[in-house]
Order: sequence, then structure tokens, then C-alpha cells
Amino acid sequence: MGSFIIEGGHRLKGEILPQGAKNEALQVISAVLLTDEEVEISNIPDIIDVNKLIDILRNLGVKIQKKGKGTYTFQADDLNLDYLQSDEFKTKGSGLRGSIMIMGPLLARFGKAYMSKPGGDKIGRRRLDTHFEGFIKLGAHLDIDPDKHFFGVVAKRLKGADMLLDEASVTGTANIILAAVLAEGKTTIYNAACEPYIQQLSKMLNRMGAKITGVGSNLLRIEGVKKLGGTRHRILPDMIEIGSWIGLAAITGSDITIKNVSWENLGQIPRIFQKLGIKLEKINDDIHIPPQEHYTIQNFMDGSILTVADAPWPGFTPDLLSIVLVTATQADGVVLIHQKMFESRLFFVDKLIDMGAQIILNDPHRATVIGLNHKTNLRATTMSSPDIRAGISLLIAALSAEGKSTIHNIEQIDRGYEAIDQKLNRLGAKIERVK
Repeated sequence: MGSFIIEGGHRLKGEILPQGAKNEALQVISAVLLTDEEVEISNIPDIIDVNKLIDILRNLGVKIQKKGKGTYTFQADDLNLDYLQSDEFKTKGSGLRGSIMIMGPLLARFGKAYMSKPGGDKIGRRRLDTHFEGFIKLGAHLDIDPDKHFFGVVAKRLKGADMLLDEASVTGTANIILAAVLAEGKTTIYNAACEPYIQQLSKMLNRMGAKITGVGSNLLRIEGVKKLGGTRHRILPDMIEIGSWIGLAAITGSDITIKNVSWENLGQIPRIFQKLGIKLEKINDDIHIPPQEHYTIQNFMDGSILTVADAPWPGFTPDLLSIVLVTATQADGVVLIHQKMFESRLFFVDKLIDMGAQIILNDPHRATVIGLNHKTNLRATTMSSPDIRAGISLLIAALSAEGKSTIHNIEQIDRGYEAIDQKLNRLGAKIERVK
């Protein structure tokens, strides 16, 4: 286990380049299993979750070469499918929630796929029904070993189907797309997730020879093809990391420019932070956050308290609610944070309360934040990171606090953020990584 020791109270200044998007990386890397031709992917983030998936593919027999920082080639022309039944695979797969993304392409190309119950963040129930209901609609048979928490799907031949998803699951939509592109006939997916990462996956597959229409909408139509080829693909910058830097800049009064953010793919993110009173400047494809002594939360037009809630794209992403919450602790005003998707994601606020934040946890899904307006600084403390997004939120709080804080279990942060201590230290932060 590693820890960060953070000396708070420093204002940061400089430019920062966001990493490639973690959620997109897990999807497009899994897609290389659909073809025996070479696929090159660039801007892959060097983070634990992505590296675990690459390791699983390598052990499965995918030929992988690193061509440069963040650029890899993959060729899945000689796979060892027996590896899917090994104890090693069961162990490694259970440590990575994103490992479920290999099921769709394996089922489509080889007619079978297996998976241990995947791990990941401890943020409440994250059901997999959408994935498996989609596979079953396409003609697969589901086999579950409840004692060993092991899942299997088998199909002689997938056939296209019409389906209405019970939820606009991003990973569920991606997995069904990955299965349907090689299915016989036509598939329609209604209530599909339409996040930029789903759009990226669909565009990549179309370059490989798939026939997907409706990209960017919640109604996808897929005409199955017999074979896919190779391609080159570049991953988008990570919108969650970009939002994290916006919140960090505001709460620490820093002067930060985030480079090459792909503004057209940020959706509601800039607007929500502006509702907290944070100034953002669009300079070409960069975001500049100038230093602010104070930022005032807007009320709704009728004078009622602002509510920030998550919703499927193009609504506000749930992965940034923790960042908005911690940023609001030093705003001028009050905001209600409504986390609809996961019932445990707000439980980390007890650590912020220990630091002096004024927060009322109304229930597992809602928290009211009364901003301190920098009249009282947060206090340094010792804490542990329960998941990726809570971990980065606690790091942001520690950077704004008086004194030295310690964050344990920083592997959770490393799962989603590449060399975060090095990036922030270059901007003037004081973070030490210790074992």
C-alpha cells in the first residue's frame, strides 16, 4: 500500500496536459479482440486499470508492442482461449471491473466468453444485467456458477435483435455493440448510452469495417458483418481528469491552463463549474482557470438552492459529482449534490467533515454543502481513499487545507490518474509518495 503526504496551502501555476480517457481506453482496447489484423491505439493512459486489461490480453495471446508513450499495437491472431478458464484469469479478472468488456468481442468472434465477477470501486451495487440481457437477446446462453462467482456466455451464432435497454449503461451499451457488429442480421439498440466514448468506439469499429449508424444518438442500428480489419485510433482526453483540474484550480486559487481538452466533447462540464461561480476561459482548445479569491454559487432563477445531479449523457457525468462537492466546500453559497446512480459514493464526505467542511449528508444519495468562502480553511488530517473519484476529491481537499495531510490506499487514485503527484508537483504542489 502506498500513501501521499500532502503539504497544503500552495497556489499552483502552469499548464497541464490531460491523459487519455480511461473509460474509452477500456472499450477500444477490448475491441482489438474482434479482428486478427493489427490495431494501433494512441493516447492510452498509463494507469493501473488500463495496464491490468493490457496484461490480461497479453496472457490471452494478443501480440502487443509498445511503439511510444501511450501508443501500442495489438494483434489478436492466435489466442489461447483456454486461458479464460484458468485460475490466473479468474483472479486477475476479478480485480478489474473493466475486464467485463472483453466478453462482447470474444462472444462475437469465438462464440464463448468467461468472466469472474469483476471488482473495481466500492461505491455500491453496479449490476451487470444490461450486459447479459443484451447477449441473451443476441442468442447467447448464460451460464453462472454462483459459488465461484464465474460467468459464461456461449452461442453457436449470434443473431441481430431489437432491444430496449433498461438503463443507458455506458459499458453495457459498449459490450452489446462489440457483440452485435459480427452478429448475423440487424440489431437495434434503443436507450443506448451516447457518451463521447461510445461514439469513439463506434467510429473506430466503423473504420474496421462495421456498419453502425445513429452514432451520437440513443438509437443505434448495427448491420452485422462477417469480418473486421485493422485500424488506427486515438483516444480522447479524459473529461473526468479535466473536471478534476478545474475544481482543484478553483479551491486552491491557482492559475492553471488545461491543454487540448476537446471542448466539443466536454458536454455540461464547463457549465456546471461556472454555476459554482468558477471563471473559465476558452482559449482555442484549452481551458484557462484564472486565480480567484472567491467564487459564488448561483441560485436557480426563482431563488431556490442550486442542485447538481448526475444524468446519462448529455447530462452531467456522475464521476465528477465528488469533485463538484469538494470544490463547493470553499464556495460562497449552498448547493445540493444529488448522486442518483450509486448509493455509497457520497459516504466519503465524513472525511471532509473531519477537515472542517460544512456538509449535511441527507441520505445515501444527497448531500448539502454550505460553502466556507475561504473564511475558514480546511484542516489537514489522515484519511484513506475508498475509490478513484473520492480519492482525487480528498487529494484536492488536502491541497487546499492548512498543514500536512496523509492519504492512504492511493492505489485507488492510481487506478484512474496517471502520475498525478508528478503532474501536480510540476505546478508547485508539495506531494510526496511513500510506501
